[in-house]
Amino acid sequence: MTDDLRLAKHKTIYDNAKKHFLGNFPESLPIEQAYVHIGMYLGWVIQNNLYSMFFKDEAEVQIYRFLRREYSPTILSEVWDGYLGYELFNKEGNMFTYYYYGGGIYKKDYQTVLAKELPSIYHVKDTWENFDLMCDRITQRFKDWRSIVY
Repeated sequence: MTDDLRLAKHKTIYDNAKKHFLGNFPESLPIEQAYVHIGMYLGWVIQNNLYSMFFKDEAEVQIYRFLRREYSPTILSEVWDGYLGYELFNKEGNMFTYYYYGGGIYKKDYQTVLAKELPSIYHVKDTWENFDLMCDRITQRFKDWRSIVY
């Protein structure tokens, strides 16, 4: 077992919207904005089938509606209380999430791709265009990661 997977299996919670809106969150924004970045990542995970059987069993309808673009990334995240934890991902999903999201690379990419001209990452709009832009970056990072790991 790799060190990354061993660490990821220790009930890692990668993110939680509550820590954002109870922390240094801009008062001028609606709380829903704390869910956007989490939902975009979770949406990418869904599109790439990196989620666990637990998540599939618990969120089958939400997954289906998200893939049909009936649920936005924010709504997807809100349904799960802004929670992003180990049990939502399969083995490869956890390994990548531990490296990419847990390692702070996702936050840097999110800032660079979507929030560079904005006051904070919380000002990014929940749009499919933004989601697609972020998915392109995550997919490239995933390919790079896989070429090293496998």
